[in-house]
Amino acid sequence: MTTALLSTAEELHARVRRGRRAVVMTMGALHEGHATLIRTARRIAGPDGEVVVTVFVNPLQFGAGEDLDRYPRTLDADLRVAAQAGADAVFAPSVDEVYPGGEPQVRVTAGPMGERLEGASRPGHFDGMLTVVAKLLHLTRPDVALYGQKDAQQLALIRRMVRDLNFGVEIVGVPTVREEDGLALSSRNRYLSPGERRTALALSRALFTGRDRHAAQEALRARALEVPSTHARAEALSAIGESRAAADAHAVATAAPGGPAAVRAAVHQVLDEAARLDPPLKLDYLALVDPADFTEIGEGFTGEAVLAVAARVGATRLIDNLPLTFGSLGAAS
Repeated sequence: MTTALLSTAEELHARVRRGRRAVVMTMGALHEGHATLIRTARRIAGPDGEVVVTVFVNPLQFGAGEDLDRYPRTLDADLRVAAQAGADAVFAPSVDEVYPGGEPQVRVTAGPMGERLEGASRPGHFDGMLTVVAKLLHLTRPDVALYGQKDAQQLALIRRMVRDLNFGVEIVGVPTVREEDGLALSSRNRYLSPGERRTALALSRALFTGRDRHAAQEALRARALEVPSTHARAEALSAIGESRAAADAHAVATAAPGGPAAVRAAVHQVLDEAARLDPPLKLDYLALVDPADFTEIGEGFTGEAVLAVAARVGATRLIDNLPLTFGSLGAAS
């Protein structure tokens, strides 16, 4: 299959459409995470549909002192990755094509959710992101658009924009792709030296520690609730190595499900150790939030949550997250 390289919306609109059009938006420097998005788009579009990959480094979402000029531009390699993953076309417009006449005076505002976490660390970032996503949705006219769950706050805001502003497009989130050592795939990983990469592994290790802590608590609580009598509960808890908890099985059974505070503490322990490494990990934020609005969850929370972390290693800023489910809906996802 030949993958077309297009640079103008006019070229894209001239293409004959038969089935569904699925769009994957990227800033280039494509890696396996992007390839997974493209392959997923190919399955959704089907053999009669069309997969379009956009490659555009959006200047609006880079703040002062960020890496706009340093961000890798590798269009030839990107075209090969997109073709191998099943894309029909790569739409790589110029800045003038996306923003004719210069920076737009009318922009999309992310609102309160866009001011938290990533938005607090990078003021204006999400306004710029939503503005270009809105423009690219209009330019590409997809039936479905796919985004990675690694950028969980971005995904949540895009879903909110599409819902609030009545965009006629389906938004699909695709799970984070990781390297064998657990590091979430990112175009910025290439900036890490070998020593910095070793330190950066603390991000995923901390998240996995929090997930495991949460799963153990949920399993313990479920086991306690299954046993009818207090004495039997204590015996059951002792049998799985929780002798101290067995001393007060009733307290375990009625405790806040999953223990958000305990999850946060487990993650912080790993991150605190990483802060003493050479080179050190410099934590930006650790958050356990409700994906509906990205506010911190409390001890009585039940439902889906996002455990998110951001940090710098050397000059490189990295983010990562894991989904968790608290309480009656189940254990860790």
